[in-house]
Amino acid sequence: MRILLEELSRKPSPPRQWIGSEAWVTDRDMLRFRFLAGAIGFGIEKSVIPGEATDRSVCDGTEDIKMLQSSYTDTSQLRVTNMVYKAVYAIAHAIHNAVCQKTDSTTQNESGSIELVTVGQYDSSLPVGQEFLINRNLTWVEGGTQVPVSVCTDSCPSGTRKVLQKGKPICCYDCTPCPEGEISNATDSFDCFPCPKEFWPNAERDTCLPKPVEFLSFNEPLGIVLAAFSIGGACLTIITAAVFYRQRSSPIVRANNSELSFLLLFSLTLCFLFSLTFIRAPSEWSCMLRHTAFRITFVLCMSCVLGKTIVVLTAFRATLPGSNLMKWFGPSQQRLTVVSFTFIQVLICTIWLVLSPPFPMKNLTTYKERIILECAFGSALGFWAVLGYIGLLAVFCFVLAVLARKLPNNFNEAKLITFSMLIFCAVWITFIPAYVSSPGKYTVAVEIFAILASSFGLITCIFAPKCFIILFKPEKNTNKHIMSRGL
Repeated sequence: MRILLEELSRKPSPPRQWIGSEAWVTDRDMLRFRFLAGAIGFGIEKSVIPGEATDRSVCDGTEDIKMLQSSYTDTSQLRVTNMVYKAVYAIAHAIHNAVCQKTDSTTQNESGSIELVTVGQYDSSLPVGQEFLINRNLTWVEGGTQVPVSVCTDSCPSGTRKVLQKGKPICCYDCTPCPEGEISNATDSFDCFPCPKEFWPNAERDTCLPKPVEFLSFNEPLGIVLAAFSIGGACLTIITAAVFYRQRSSPIVRANNSELSFLLLFSLTLCFLFSLTFIRAPSEWSCMLRHTAFRITFVLCMSCVLGKTIVVLTAFRATLPGSNLMKWFGPSQQRLTVVSFTFIQVLICTIWLVLSPPFPMKNLTTYKERIILECAFGSALGFWAVLGYIGLLAVFCFVLAVLARKLPNNFNEAKLITFSMLIFCAVWITFIPAYVSSPGKYTVAVEIFAILASSFGLITCIFAPKCFIILFKPEKNTNKHIMSRGL
């Protein structure tokens, strides 16, 4: 340090706050360097050693040490003993100087000298944060009152990491925010570490918080609206069934195959109500119910529409001379048709549930910052099989309705079925890309919308005209009118 300071004294030194160790900051020889004024450092604590030398002696001074046979008095090999000798005398002189001599310190004044001044103390036995204490008001380098720092950059806070600046000392660095999904919870951290899978950093990126769980619920506007339409559709269907039941003996109800009509209304009611199973946190039973029971009900609905379409075609052909088709497609055959088509869907769903049923899962990939609760298909083949079967029945029904749309007016229910199947097919064709591309809970919302839209299309196209005549045009609810002009 003496060599370094002598070199620095030859030319003006830039203002620096010198921080020294006991080895040189308390050395009297260093006080001649004027630019060290204001240096601060650590020194061994001063203390007064009580007591003095006693006159009582163990020996009288006439003893002959040569006569003592001891390894401690053997002076032929003074190696370690010489070190002890020096250490004892060093300690003795130190004690003598500390006890017997009083060193006066001088201050820098007018004389230009430098004084060593105690400004504080460090005690590692004190609580954390209280070990270092400065008990004087200090004026730092260049007259500053703030403690100077020895780095180019302030400490990096939590949520950031230190990145060294290229070509500069290690005390110069940049504080870079932690990457997405990672945190640092200590100051001046060189690394950030990722949060566990089901956790995500807070805004400050210094703590990992549990990811929020998202699913379509009754507590949000979208869920409330869809639930309202579901319940409203079920109520509308029940009201329609009540109107038909009250007018079950009227010509317009009897002419439209009342048994299939009531079965269709029952299946539509179930379709509306089953859509409510989608609006809640997925569970094992709700996942199986929403993917199987609902689709069985929809096939029952399609089977009824298909049966009504076949009845229309058969009834027209039966009016031709020599035709006995109605004998082969009477009420028993109609029931068998509905049961057969529905049984196929039940069989497909049973195989799906036995081999690989739908199950609830936590989707951690769609969004990084939140968890999506959804129902996994279990078997994608099973999902598309039951959906494809519904589509096949819808297309078949649509083709038959188109073939029957030009029949005489007294059988114009085929036109209503055609419109309902157009709506149904359009909704479910649009559903597939929308379902695949919708993220998170909106996937469920798209499916509910498709269920409601197709169900409302069926009840509106098939039953609304009949209910309008029953309630508001009763004069048209006669055999004469039906046979002459149709519905």
